[in-house]
Amino acid sequence: ASADSVVLGETQTRPLLAAYGIPLVAAETASSQDEAAHKAAVVGFPVAMKIISPDILHKSDSGGIRLGIHNEQEAWNSYQQIMDSVREHHPAARLYGVLVEPMAPAGIEVIVGMKRDPNFGPLLMFGLGGIYVELFKDIAFRVAPISLVEAEKMIMETAAGTLLQGTRGAQPSDLHAVAEVIQKIGDLAINHPGVAEIEINPLLALPHGVLALDARAILEKSANQ
Repeated sequence: ASADSVVLGETQTRPLLAAYGIPLVAAETASSQDEAAHKAAVVGFPVAMKIISPDILHKSDSGGIRLGIHNEQEAWNSYQQIMDSVREHHPAARLYGVLVEPMAPAGIEVIVGMKRDPNFGPLLMFGLGGIYVELFKDIAFRVAPISLVEAEKMIMETAAGTLLQGTRGAQPSDLHAVAEVIQKIGDLAINHPGVAEIEINPLLALPHGVLALDARAILEKSANQ
């Protein structure tokens, strides 16, 4: 992100995705240990906790994520552990608390994103998500806007597409729901020229439907004023 841009973390990107009908994992925010314990109970155990900070892009690298928290005491402790760990890695980072989310069901993690290219305009991307996105450069690209049929073709060009179809006797995932998210991100890119980049990683593909588990966006200040 350049000096002329603003990075939006998951908390700030969620409303943008919700406006386009993209299914989001439930989330509560907490800014103290007591609040974290209370919100975790509200969300329902087991929960995941993630640091909220505009200065930290890779939350897992700095100890900013805790998974599989099973009770209020664990939640209370995890809040402080996250804060201590992140402060140690990034002493100058602004820390606004944590997001408390239910642990996601098992599914296939994919990435859906958009980046504006100086020549092509809004470029949509799709591939395997989560920890694998850096490992396999197996990404399909299209220029937005995109039809559902084209989005489904895009999915099928990747290894992620093969996985979504249910390999080795695994239950197939909802390929159509993934295609809808790609199409919606394309629409968002066309409607909001100020969004320079947006990424859902991971988008969890389930047998029925999808769930955005994490997201970020970059806004251009010039277009945003």
